[in-house]
This record gives sequence, C-alpha cells and structure tokens, in this order.
Amino acid sequence: MEEKIKELTLLLLYLTSWKENELPGEMRRSWKGYPFEVLNELTDKDLIRGSIKSKSVYLTEDGIKEAQVLLRKYLGNVEDK
Repeated sequence: MEEKIKELTLLLLYLTSWKENELPGEMRRSWKGYPFEVLNELTDKDLIRGSIKSKSVYLTEDGIKEAQVLLRKYLGNVEDK
C-alpha cells in the first residue's frame, strides 16, 4: 500500500503542476500538500526537489517521466499535459 501512496502522490503532483519559464529543462512546479514522509521519499529518489521551507516542489525530468507512466497505469489511455 505504501508504494501505491507514493505513486499516487507523484501522479497528483504531476496533474496539479505547472511549467515555469525560469526552470531548467522539463521541470514543473507543484504545491506540496501531501504527507512529508512521502514527499521525502520522492525527494530521495530525485523525482521531486525543493526546500523544506518552501510551499512548493519541482518535479524533475525523471519525476515527470515516472508520473507519465503512472498516468497510463492508473488512468489508461488519457491525454497528459
């Protein structure tokens, strides 16, 4: 169950994210309103980045790719962002 929680948290971060022009590459930004334990694990896997004091996180290129895989896994053949 813990793995599904991590997957769905990453997916929700992706689905609620937005692109900012000043971010390098394909990174996207999202508000972090999720359990800190899960966010810490996603940070440890370098799927997201951000300051502990910040209210938002950045999805890395690997995080975006993983979220797109999860989008197809959980929601099937839908159009992603």
